[in-house]
Amino acid sequence: MSEKLNIVLFGPPGAGKGTQSAFLIDRYGLMHLSTGDLLRAEIHAETDLGKAARELMDAGELVADHIVIGMIRNKMEANLDAKGFIFDGFPRTRAQAEALDGMLNAKSEPITCMLALEVPEEELVKRLLGRGATSGRSDDQDEGVIRKRINEYEEKTAPLKEYYASQGKYKGIDGVGSIEDITSRLVEAIG
Repeated sequence: MSEKLNIVLFGPPGAGKGTQSAFLIDRYGLMHLSTGDLLRAEIHAETDLGKAARELMDAGELVADHIVIGMIRNKMEANLDAKGFIFDGFPRTRAQAEALDGMLNAKSEPITCMLALEVPEEELVKRLLGRGATSGRSDDQDEGVIRKRINEYEEKTAPLKEYYASQGKYKGIDGVGSIEDITSRLVEAIG
């Protein structure tokens, strides 16, 4: 069994991933692995992976899974003393989940669990419209756009829920209540 705590954190827009991941990072000493942040950093540093990613992005294409996995590997190898990692925004597909498992299992540091914050759609819409009113984010001000983002999340993550459930690692977490209540549910699920 791995000593490291490797968590995949999922949840639809407005579920509170940002708030909860900050707490989990703090409580468990985890390193945050956001694929968006990694891509920007590799491109800025003009690494080989960053150059390959920029070429694909400039051509309007998605960055290939092996490039993203390479970036994650580099970040993990640069932080060998980390107590574990919280994966945010990755994996998004079954192929990515399988590639991530392959890399982590080779290091004997498998995913510990997939925590999915579950919030009813109407509550998400209410939260996002409220956030849009205070943050000025245009994507949080249009109910049609919000519902489309939620539906897209549900369609894309359903296969991942099944993937991690088949390994006994999927844990659905009730994402409604106070921040503290939700945090305590996450901590209990981690064990």
